[in-house]
Amino acid sequence: MPIRLIIADDQRLFRQSLRIVLEHESDLKVIGEASDGQETYELAKALRPDVVLMDVEMPKLDGIAATKILVKALVGIKVLILSSYSDDDRVIQGIQAGAGGYIVKDATPEEFIKIIRATHKGLEIASPYLANLNPVVLARLQGSAAGVQNTTPLDGVTLNLSQREREIVNLLVLGRSNKEMAEQLCLSSDTIKAHLQHIFRKIGVSSRLEAVVFFLTGRRAS
Repeated sequence: MPIRLIIADDQRLFRQSLRIVLEHESDLKVIGEASDGQETYELAKALRPDVVLMDVEMPKLDGIAATKILVKALVGIKVLILSSYSDDDRVIQGIQAGAGGYIVKDATPEEFIKIIRATHKGLEIASPYLANLNPVVLARLQGSAAGVQNTTPLDGVTLNLSQREREIVNLLVLGRSNKEMAEQLCLSSDTIKAHLQHIFRKIGVSSRLEAVVFFLTGRRAS
C-alpha cells in the first residue's frame, strides 16, 4: 500500500512541482493539497493521510500550530516540517509541536523521497545533515528539555560560556526565537544575535539547529 501524503504549502507552484516529483514513485501517493493551516487540518481529518508535508509559514493557521493540533487529533499521523535554511528556530518549534522531522525545501528529489520513506517507517529526524539523530535527542527537542545544565554532559563546554550565554543557550534549547529571547532577557535582538554567533564559534557549529543538537548530545551533527 502506498504512503498517503498531503502537501501543505501556500505556494501553488511548489506544491504542484513537489507532487509531480513524488508521484513518480510507486510507493508514494499525494491524496491532497492545502494552502493554509486550517485547510490542512480539515483535509487531514477527512482523508487521514500517513504523512503531512507541512510548511511552517502559512496564512490563517501557521504550520507550527497546525502540527500541534493534528498530532493530538489524529493518532499515528506523521508530520514533516518543510523549511528553508534560515528557519532553524521554526524547525525546533515544529519538532516540539510534534513533528517527526523536517525537510529543507531545496533538498534534492532523492532526499525528499528518502526522508518521507524513513519518517513513515518511524526513523525520526531524517534530514540531509541530521539523518541519524538519536531518539533521545528527539524526545528532548519535543519538549522535555528543562535546561542545558540539567540535561547535557557538557560541563567542560558550558564552563567556557558566560552566565548570559548560558541563559541564551537554555532558551535556545527550548526553541525560543531571537525576539522571544530578547524580550525575556531584556536585551535587543541584535545583542541576542551577536551572543548566538559567539556561542556558535565557541562550539564550532553554523546554525541554531546544530547548536541545539550539540548542547543536547555533546556532539556535532554530521
